[in-house]
Amino acid sequence: MISTRGRYALRVMIDIAQNSDGSYIPLKDVAERQGISKKYLEIIVKDMVAGGLLIGASGKGGGYKLKRKAEKYTVGEILELMEGTLSSVACLADKKYKCDRRKECLTLPMWKEYDALVHEFFYSKKLTDLL
Repeated sequence: MISTRGRYALRVMIDIAQNSDGSYIPLKDVAERQGISKKYLEIIVKDMVAGGLLIGASGKGGGYKLKRKAEKYTVGEILELMEGTLSSVACLADKKYKCDRRKECLTLPMWKEYDALVHEFFYSKKLTDLL
């Protein structure tokens, strides 16, 4: 399940892309337009800056802007930054996960196929597809 962090991160990215004129967009403006607490968005955008999705600037004229052009972002990279792995089961999410049944697991091929479908779906969607 995609959490509010992932969903709100997408909303932030869409909002900034829609309202971008090349200058920084104040977070309070994004929060107002999206109906999301500015305090909660501050936590989210901090991770988005650290993850290389946004550029942040403080002070007068500060705010946030996309680090790249909107068409260069995939929904998958945004969600994985905010959510971590999108894998459906622990044995695929963590390469170090020890599963005694891995060799005889009859459901593993299904989980691999499902994860590949999810990955392909989210990584085939560009931020601009949502605008």
